[in-house]
Amino acid sequence: MIERFYLEDYLSFEQIDLNFNKGLIVFTGPSGAGKSILFNSIVSLFGVSDGGAKIAEVNLDNISIESDEFVLDDDITIKMTKSAKTRYFLNNQSISKTLLKELSQNFFKHLHLKDTSDFENEKIIEFLDYLGKKESIDYTSLLHNFQEDFQEIKKLKKELEKIIEDEKNIEELKEFAQFEISKISAINPQIGEFDELKELKEIFTKKDKLEDILEEAKPILDNTYKISKALDILEVNSSFFDDAINEVTNHFEKFYDSLHSMEDVDLDATMERIDELNKLIKKYGSIEEALEYKEKKEKELEGYENITFEKSILEKNIKKLETNINQQTQKLTTKRKELLKVVQKEMERFLEDLYLDNLNIILDEKPLDSNGVDKITFTLNNTELKKLSSGEFNRLRLALLTTRSLYETSNNGILFLDEIDANLSGKESESIGKVLTKLAQNYQIFAISHQPQLSSLADQHFLVEKNNETSHVKEIDGDERIKEISRMISGENITSEALEFAKKLLIKDSLF
Repeated sequence: MIERFYLEDYLSFEQIDLNFNKGLIVFTGPSGAGKSILFNSIVSLFGVSDGGAKIAEVNLDNISIESDEFVLDDDITIKMTKSAKTRYFLNNQSISKTLLKELSQNFFKHLHLKDTSDFENEKIIEFLDYLGKKESIDYTSLLHNFQEDFQEIKKLKKELEKIIEDEKNIEELKEFAQFEISKISAINPQIGEFDELKELKEIFTKKDKLEDILEEAKPILDNTYKISKALDILEVNSSFFDDAINEVTNHFEKFYDSLHSMEDVDLDATMERIDELNKLIKKYGSIEEALEYKEKKEKELEGYENITFEKSILEKNIKKLETNINQQTQKLTTKRKELLKVVQKEMERFLEDLYLDNLNIILDEKPLDSNGVDKITFTLNNTELKKLSSGEFNRLRLALLTTRSLYETSNNGILFLDEIDANLSGKESESIGKVLTKLAQNYQIFAISHQPQLSSLADQHFLVEKNNETSHVKEIDGDERIKEISRMISGENITSEALEFAKKLLIKDSLF
């Protein structure tokens, strides 16, 4: 439950510091006083909407949050600050809005007037599966096996679709693969060959130029002995000169030896080979990558040759899975029908208090998906949900929520109801209040109300007012509460009849 809420600098509110108890907590006040602003500032702390307060903070007690990322104890604080950007903190540790919303889903609910998501098929199926798993291990095993088989058949069908698509173009695909393979095979590149041929090309390129230079240098080399003699006369050790001349001579001889070894090399053929290899490198990146591509296409070609066999195996596996899934969905449907009877019985019990009847929950068949083949629809007096009045819809949703709370929540849920008694008669508003008092056994409920009947049933009553463009909120009781409920009955000009009626409501509800 929320023990405390603090707010600083948000629209018409300058500062708020409120303490809350368990049970049903109602906010009332004139239109435009700031009730919705106050509500939004609280729910924004659970990541479900954007808040704009400079500082907002809630202290939670008896709330269970399981997280590997955060250190949590019995007392939990959620804080939001806003300057250049909005930041969220969980027990002083920074947390993203998305993760905060995810962690809050286990204990926090916010109902909007036009939100129909509680009746979405996926959510109802999820609730039924929750009941089924809670009831028996067999249901858990059945659901697990179905979901595994469904994911497997989904994967196999995708593979089969690709094979069928490939089959349509199989000849073209085979022809293209063969063409790509033969193109590389015809060249038959060898790793390291390109670098060797480039080296040969460089030698051929240097040949004529070097031969001319060496011819000019020959007289110099033939007379180097004279320099050695001169050094001897100068009594200078000539070994450094002799070593240098010998090294130069060795380089020249090595070059001539390489020319001799290439006498049988066809220069034109070498240049053509270099050109062929260079084209492969430009297309594939390297000789190694060209050979890898060729190997890939060879495997694809092998696959195309075996495509009929692979298709046959896939079809057999899919057929086997379809049989399993058909049996599993039949069992799930049977069990879900029984669980729906329990849900409908509980909802009808609450609907009676809400002055609604003739609820019908229908289980039809739909195309297979991850939830099975069950499609669940709700009607009230043979009227589908989208055609119900907002008052009827909200009461029906409240009956569903109350039913779910019997199984899903244990004394620590937090529920925000935004004007759930809007457009209702006094009798209908009172009926909602009575159901909420039952729901408040499992939830701490926050509600905005414009009806005296619901407001008089609150365990805590807060009045929101605005003076000089600044909103204020305070807890009221005794005479202040009688006055506020009287205002809700007769308007700003409170009549004596309204005062008497307000007193009777509060006396009656204290006995309820």
